[in-house]
Amino acid sequence: MQVAGVDIYVNHPVLHLGATDWVPVSLALEAAPAASCDTHVAVRVRAQRRLIKVRIFTQPQAPEAEGPDPEFTTVFDGSLLLPDGRIAVGDVEQLTRFVHRVGDRGEFNVRVAVDSPGPDASAIDITVTRPSE
Repeated sequence: MQVAGVDIYVNHPVLHLGATDWVPVSLALEAAPAASCDTHVAVRVRAQRRLIKVRIFTQPQAPEAEGPDPEFTTVFDGSLLLPDGRIAVGDVEQLTRFVHRVGDRGEFNVRVAVDSPGPDASAIDITVTRPSE
């Protein structure tokens, strides 16, 4: 079920998502479409051309509810530690930032999928679940 959505403008071709604290400087994207650490994911996106559409989903899905786009390519599927139970999405300069509560603090399974992996990504679906779900 979709629980949030936002359009974000980015000056640099990287979007960060994860814990609400600072992104570690050791998180380097290099040439990959995405990179991660224990609290954040960096996703390569299309910068300065249009807004980046971000949707956040939780599960379980109700049969009639809209879910993540099945045509999108998964660039990250793993766990993230969200110390305050909130996920933040924003540009690397932290000029634009969106925060949404997904539960109590702790570890969450996170799947990040994009419409086009790499520098042409303009839409991101994020699915967040508790490990026991």
